[in-house]
Amino acid sequence: MNIPKLDLNDFITGNQSKKDAFIQNLGDAFTQIGFVSIINHGLSNDLIQSLYVQTELFFNLPERNKYKYQLSDLHGQRGYTSFGKEHAKGSQFPDLKEFFQFGQIDSGEEMYPTNVTVEELTLFNPTFETAFSTFEHTGIQLLSAIAIYLQLSDDYFSSYVKHGNSILRAIHYPPIADEPLSAIRAEQHEDINLITLLVGASAEGLQILTKEANWLSVHSKAEEIIVNVGDMLQRLTNDRLQSTTHRVVNPPRSLWHQPRYSIPFFLHPVSSMSLNCLDNCVDAQHPKKYSDITSGQYLDERLIEIGLKK
Repeated sequence: MNIPKLDLNDFITGNQSKKDAFIQNLGDAFTQIGFVSIINHGLSNDLIQSLYVQTELFFNLPERNKYKYQLSDLHGQRGYTSFGKEHAKGSQFPDLKEFFQFGQIDSGEEMYPTNVTVEELTLFNPTFETAFSTFEHTGIQLLSAIAIYLQLSDDYFSSYVKHGNSILRAIHYPPIADEPLSAIRAEQHEDINLITLLVGASAEGLQILTKEANWLSVHSKAEEIIVNVGDMLQRLTNDRLQSTTHRVVNPPRSLWHQPRYSIPFFLHPVSSMSLNCLDNCVDAQHPKKYSDITSGQYLDERLIEIGLKK
């Protein structure tokens, strides 16, 4: 499936006509599909390569080394989460993955867990710090365009996400050794956050569910990132912007021996941000669908639903 491809430079440095077109096209894509491809996003090829090198090095560490970084009291929000711990909302089968989560490095007055330092890899934390900052900057620019599309001030989201509870997650889907019982690499789900920014994975597998209930594969090129709406933004906009269901399917049997690596950036606001439906997204034709809640309360609910928090 060819999802819309947009050039972020049209919004940042383009003339007013290009900027307006970017805003309209981004908003339309998030209204109709929920996914968009972005080029000139600010993440260099060298940085993306370094991210994947460090990610692969970490997951190739001996199990005893990785388990040092699994801290149960952090509910998977920092450090390592071992294979089979997380499942999609409503699914009884765990996803076929393990992952490492790296969080906010400039938390302001917010209280977040400290990032876990991987002692065996001297470049791991510096690489993830640089990537986190770059992803956050790009995400703020995209949210500025979304705010304008929603007829809000262009900085509406900025103060909420600048010190927000965002997560950079490195995911490893190991080779498939045996016939899976009822699980795929990542069962169908919607993301929790405002928006997700995803650099191209090391292998195919990402699919999105269309409004016609068809599963369609999403392919991204090396120079692109895929950006999609999360449930928090859908809730805030009273379903005006769509949080599209997606999944990661198992490869053909001939490729079961190959691992898959993926590195999404989940852009979260501060815990105190209200997710109450925006007034200009509620009217007689679009009655309010959701009860009032904060970002922090909603995150806690969802972490319980996916098995990371009790």
